[in-house]
Amino acid sequence: MAFKPNYNQQRADRNRTKGQKKQEKLQRREEEAAKRKAARGDVPDNPTPDPGKVPGDGMP
Repeated sequence: MAFKPNYNQQRADRNRTKGQKKQEKLQRREEEAAKRKAARGDVPDNPTPDPGKVPGDGMP
């Protein structure tokens, strides 16, 4: 005899899979963007702060 379907568990499994795929896609896109930026040389990975500014003073 078949078991009664557990819709909440099935839905949770689908949502978990969907979220995992979404995270993988986001990570892949970020990595590709970082590669493009590195190839162009636009933005350094660790930008240094401006020595004229004091962090937290609220003045630009």
